Amino acid sequence: MWSAYGRLLQHLRKRAGLSQQALAEAIGYSLEQVASVEQGRRPAKTAFTTASDRVLEARGVLEVLQDDVDRAKLPQFFRNVALLETEAVSRFSYDPLLVPGLLQTEAYAQSLLAAHFPPLDEEIVEQRVAARLARQSLLGRKSPPVVFVFVVEEGALRRVVNNEGVMSEQLDHLLVCSRMRNVELQVMPTSRGAHSGLNGPMVLLESTDHRQTVYVEAQDVVTVRSARDEVSEFWLRYGMLRTQALDTEESSRFIERMAGEL
Repeated sequence: MWSAYGRLLQHLRKRAGLSQQALAEAIGYSLEQVASVEQGRRPAKTAFTTASDRVLEARGVLEVLQDDVDRAKLPQFFRNVALLETEAVSRFSYDPLLVPGLLQTEAYAQSLLAAHFPPLDEEIVEQRVAARLARQSLLGRKSPPVVFVFVVEEGALRRVVNNEGVMSEQLDHLLVCSRMRNVELQVMPTSRGAHSGLNGPMVLLESTDHRQTVYVEAQDVVTVRSARDEVSEFWLRYGMLRTQALDTEESSRFIERMAGEL
């Protein structure tokens, strides 16, 4: 994807009669950055694309590729799942260990990826953080809007990732997201004991044409299921989870208390 974008950028630049240096100066980036994007060695950021599209009078040709460029920053095992998310009108998830990626702050995501083992190259960490934050545009998508339900274990919220400052910001961000009209956030308290989600995390998706899909991710391995009988069991299990978790108002008050304890 980055190579295809780079070839298109090069074509548009040459058509405009500009050298790499001239384009770099016109959009406020370095020559090395322009060359790297054209060669497919580095992905274009949104600001780079917007400026290039304007200077090269591309009429949105570059901008329409930005989502695909961002998606290609994700680890390979997750890219098809991210594409399924873009086709969804509803997304329900259960997250027992961590704050879900769609609700993570930049500092929280950075801390998680920095802790990856084997260690990731710093540039890879930067790209994956950027891709994770770009995915969050789904929360505000208007056409069609997406309905989100997040059931998150209390333990995931109590795990202090990096430091208390990062967690305080993260908890505040959860409260902001929970106030969105299309987002419901429920906390599963540890006091609940045994419940129907203890087999692990899950994400349930429904597309615009009412196709239902379930995916499960663990240790960088993703399993996707779409057979009706398998998917039905997951939806039943998730329905039970929602009845066992705190409701949305109780969950907000719970998170507020946790934030006050930091």
